[in-house]
Amino acid sequence: MADVAAGGKSGKVVIRNIGLLLSGDLERPILDADTIVVVDGIITQVGREKDCDTALPTTLIDARGTCVAPGLIDSHVHPVFGDWTPRQNQIGWIDSTMHGGVTTMISAGEVHLPGRPKDIVGLKALAITAQRAFDNFRPGGVKVLAGAPVIEKGMVEGDFAELAAAGVKLLGEVGLGSVKAGYEAKEMVAWARKHGIQSTIHTGGPSIPGSGLIDKDVVLEADADVIGHINGGHTSLPERDVCDLCEKSPRAIEIVHNGNEKVAIAAAQAAMQLKCPHRVILGTDGPAGSGVQPLGMLRMIALLSSLGNIPAELVFCFATGNTARLRSLNCGLIEPGRDADFVFLDRAQHTAGRTLLESVQLGDIPGVGMVVIDGIVRCGRSRNTPPAAEVPVVVGH
Repeated sequence: MADVAAGGKSGKVVIRNIGLLLSGDLERPILDADTIVVVDGIITQVGREKDCDTALPTTLIDARGTCVAPGLIDSHVHPVFGDWTPRQNQIGWIDSTMHGGVTTMISAGEVHLPGRPKDIVGLKALAITAQRAFDNFRPGGVKVLAGAPVIEKGMVEGDFAELAAAGVKLLGEVGLGSVKAGYEAKEMVAWARKHGIQSTIHTGGPSIPGSGLIDKDVVLEADADVIGHINGGHTSLPERDVCDLCEKSPRAIEIVHNGNEKVAIAAAQAAMQLKCPHRVILGTDGPAGSGVQPLGMLRMIALLSSLGNIPAELVFCFATGNTARLRSLNCGLIEPGRDADFVFLDRAQHTAGRTLLESVQLGDIPGVGMVVIDGIVRCGRSRNTPPAAEVPVVVGH
């Protein structure tokens, strides 16, 4: 398991011979380009090789005609400390998820910590500690944005100001603590927003002890920035209520692997019909009772593309650029100035699909041939996906 600290310089990286370049941008999901140039972890050029400065790279990667996409962003995870989850007593789950193409994870609360403090001083201390720890430590190179306190009764605006000043930028799922009424949540969500902290609300039935039903009316009244696991985590609201939320709320529509798959498809289709696909973001809600899902993001992409009948190149945007924009991240899009986080993909060996996108549209998971984070190669052929038909190679340093 590769554990790395934040930082580190990639030098100049040239990726050539790209067969399909997915941008992460719904407006232009496929780019007419075959080359990417990176300098010290930041994309500097995207285009045709003849038009790019490819001289004297520190690292030269031959994509060998495979697909390059932005690294996937899991919008909903529950980390604790390091690369261990007490929910499944499993070590290495984050590194394993990197082998599923995930380069960034966003905490929805460190709720699985044994003995998690619920007093106001303790919950603030835990959030600040988690934020600091994962800012300094990247399992497998994955960027884990952690430190998401679960709000409790008795908190005042000053608590949110203190958290923000300490570097906390997220709230854990509203509804997992003692604050469950819409009017209470609305006030605290507004305080968080005022101080630059983004909020997510639990949606659906209870998932862990202490949580409870958060229904459509509470979600609408609370007005959190992200409608967390709109398809339930695990148990979903009725499909009609989920579709109402898509229509009546302007907030992010988060669909997760660890939820109701039928409702996941309905929510994605509703967003398409309402002409607001930019609001759809994807996550796993793992680790959870159903386990750790290293391929959860790829499975969600295949599910929504195949059974939801949404073009695969658009669903990849749900898992990358949409999340980056809604959460103000510098990754998730392949364009100059963005972080050089990439996943190299190809159709799985023996899939019925003739191309990568066609294979995903048919419901097959693609093979991951390489993952790059901050311009640095973190893994080659994935140990978790089916073997890709072709894989990229590092041909020079």
